[in-house]
Amino acid sequence: MRTILSVIILSLSLTGWAQSKDLILGGELSNSAATSVSDIGEVLPRMKTLGLNTVLVPVYWELMEPVEGQMDFTLVDHTIDIARQHSLKIVPLWFGAWKNSMSCYAPAWFKRDVKRFPRAVTAEGKPLEIASCFSDNVLQADLKAFSALMQHIAEKDPQREVVIMMQIENEIGMLESARDHSSLADKAYCQPVPSALLKALGIKKQGTWAEVFGTDDYADEKFMAWHYACYVEHLAKAARRIHDMPLYVNAAMNSRGRKPGEYPSAGPLAHLADIWKAGAPSIEILAPDIYDTGFKSWASQYAMPLRPQDGGKVKNRLFIPESRCCENSGVRALYAFGEHQALGFSPFAIDQASPKETESVTQAYNLLSQVFNVKPQNTWGLLFDQDDKERVIDDDGVVMTCRHYFTLPWDARATDGSIWPEGGAMLIRLGKYDYLLAGSGVVVDFKTRTEKQQEQQKQLGEDGFAEAGTASQSSVSKFNGSRLGLLSVDEVTIDQQGQMQYLRRHNGDQSHQGRHARISVGDWKILHIQLYEYK
Repeated sequence: MRTILSVIILSLSLTGWAQSKDLILGGELSNSAATSVSDIGEVLPRMKTLGLNTVLVPVYWELMEPVEGQMDFTLVDHTIDIARQHSLKIVPLWFGAWKNSMSCYAPAWFKRDVKRFPRAVTAEGKPLEIASCFSDNVLQADLKAFSALMQHIAEKDPQREVVIMMQIENEIGMLESARDHSSLADKAYCQPVPSALLKALGIKKQGTWAEVFGTDDYADEKFMAWHYACYVEHLAKAARRIHDMPLYVNAAMNSRGRKPGEYPSAGPLAHLADIWKAGAPSIEILAPDIYDTGFKSWASQYAMPLRPQDGGKVKNRLFIPESRCCENSGVRALYAFGEHQALGFSPFAIDQASPKETESVTQAYNLLSQVFNVKPQNTWGLLFDQDDKERVIDDDGVVMTCRHYFTLPWDARATDGSIWPEGGAMLIRLGKYDYLLAGSGVVVDFKTRTEKQQEQQKQLGEDGFAEAGTASQSSVSKFNGSRLGLLSVDEVTIDQQGQMQYLRRHNGDQSHQGRHARISVGDWKILHIQLYEYK
């Protein structure tokens, strides 16, 4: 039986954000932040003050099972206890056989016994500190520890009041070589490709891995992806039997033009999603860890749309468990929830970030916790920088031109030579001619389609007057159709019942004399925008 949150993960209704209380306004702790009870006691309350509702916390195999067969759940218990005291949810991260490809969190007794727990090997015969996923001994040791963890959590938090989701392993993948060349791996490589995978990929040809996929690095990556996924499925099925909750795996991106073996290859990457879904069907989410440029592109790859063969279910709900914690984190969170109805967002190492970096997260989460209380008809995410500075949205005839705030000609910061901070927002339709704009560093104007088509670009000063020499000429063709105007732009807060509380009216200079709604860079606001049509 799947949990309520599992259902939320697999399907989404835009009425009330599909139980907004379960959306994750998260942060992931740095790798060593939970290695002692004193660390946990200090860091979790601090995360609450930053505005998080969920903390992603590592669970370290080496500290949980320092002696084979002897489990120590002190850190796990303290994490759950402190989180409960501060009304925080927890997502444990199982640092088991692999963390960032490597087996660095395996216990010492595991690391020393190379014969019993063999390592992956490069094509040149070089052993790696990466446990081989083809070894049943590796699987059984990992599975035994992980199952003990799930059993303990089931006893400690049986109603899932604190622990809401589980990450299995961390950034699985091969490095230095596209595939494992150990004797166990080579034996599997010479076997026929499993029929279940061929069926999932729609491939009719049968044969060995080399015969079906070829012998290049990308073919080797497919081989490893299937076996990593099957390994994870063993842990996921055990978790389901013991304490059913949503499960996910995370991926380090194949960015910067790197080839398999140069990034953690064969992990749950977007281009391998069908292989992972076939090999690990008990995993609900393949999640991207986004650190590189191109945030929107990476996010869109993991917000996989509906397909008929999925029986009406979302192929993959976007959840970002790791993203670079920086001054742009807040607007990126707004974009992810607005554009893709993400399950959650979580900057990495937020416990070590500077106040300047965490401030944007706190501000964005404050806005999100409010807008999650309304019932939208539709939502969009806006995210702009110096190069990608405009987006036009046609909402059933309401054409919204959305831009970075620094596209306004009178803001000196736009032209002083510095790099623009990202601007972003969630744009929400409540009804016809009724919108919310929640974010920072954006400006939006509203036009009818005919008005937009006849739009003339004029350079206007802050007072709304045309710059010298830019006035319309008499030869301009006659305007046809209707226009949209701003009926009102009100800055508001939103309570838990979804009721708006009026703060102030934005008009005159604040709306460019009725031309647009805007939120300055560095400000974080919710604007309630009502339109009217006139001729």
